[in-house]
Amino acid sequence: MRACVATTVHHPEDARIMHRQIRALLDAGHEVTYVAPFTHFNVTPAMELTAVDVAHLASPGRARAALRRGLRGADLLIVHDYRLLRTLPHRRPHVVWDVREQVSPRRLARAHRRHEVITPAEVPEATLVSPAPPAPGDTRVVHLGRLSVERGVMELIGLAERLVPHGIRLDLIGAAAPGVRPLLRDAQRVGLLDWYGHVPLRHALRMAEGALAGLSLADARVATPPTKILDYMGRGLPVITTPQGAATVEAAGCGLVVPLDVDAVLNAVLDLKEDPALRLKLGALGHVEARLHHHWPDHAAAFVQRAETWAARPTRAGHDGAAGWIPLPRHSRTPPGAGMATGRGG
Repeated sequence: MRACVATTVHHPEDARIMHRQIRALLDAGHEVTYVAPFTHFNVTPAMELTAVDVAHLASPGRARAALRRGLRGADLLIVHDYRLLRTLPHRRPHVVWDVREQVSPRRLARAHRRHEVITPAEVPEATLVSPAPPAPGDTRVVHLGRLSVERGVMELIGLAERLVPHGIRLDLIGAAAPGVRPLLRDAQRVGLLDWYGHVPLRHALRMAEGALAGLSLADARVATPPTKILDYMGRGLPVITTPQGAATVEAAGCGLVVPLDVDAVLNAVLDLKEDPALRLKLGALGHVEARLHHHWPDHAAAFVQRAETWAARPTRAGHDGAAGWIPLPRHSRTPPGAGMATGRGG
């Protein structure tokens, strides 16, 4: 099977797309063409992929052109942003929309009539759970993932300054929105925090191990529970989250829920620093929950099997407007003319 996976919104190293779904397809022996904004995010695609570069939030015309290149010889198209469903080429294989955000029942029903749909309930968010992570320490806290205003970057910088007198360091591991990069550089320059930028997922997870807590400070503009919470749980870290992540944390009993306020977050960090037994308990509860329900290798085979089933179905007129789609024979397929070099992702 050759699958085309496409996004114009997400970072090309997005954990759900690249490190779970695409990796599962590659490990199962399938070919993958990845349409993503590599240049915008300064990412070199992995060698195993055929890469098609597309502008971040590309216009409909440019997105459609990129999809045409990516779909040459493809048996299946998986899109990760709804806007791409409006730019699909006329000739295409079966289309799968992986729902990443909260959508109205009406939009979901409309998509179901024309395409296959993956909901979070069907392919849940997951992580790579460490079998035996170290116990939480007491000298640093960590934030994984993209840094932006809506994900609490201003509060994180304010927190870092307040933590210094207590001997606690803030590690930020992830890419940042352009508007906040100068603020992060300035904070790092004066010694308030360590900002590592984008780090490949497996390395980032190892870097997080042993921290006092993992932070998730999303505001109300972040519509879905941050997946970084599962990453913290999988590494045995207590979680400190705003209400956006409350459901996950409260269900597992693995952390503290606080308002999006520097004083509240600081107090939660200090409470955990002063109570080693509590942070060990919270970290252990989260780790057990993650291993039982959110370990990606336990879900990968089912995802691949569904993709193979969809790809094998004959495309019919009226299903998604792609009547007459005939994948090229294996021996005649040529890589998409992406016009960019491929290399190991970094």
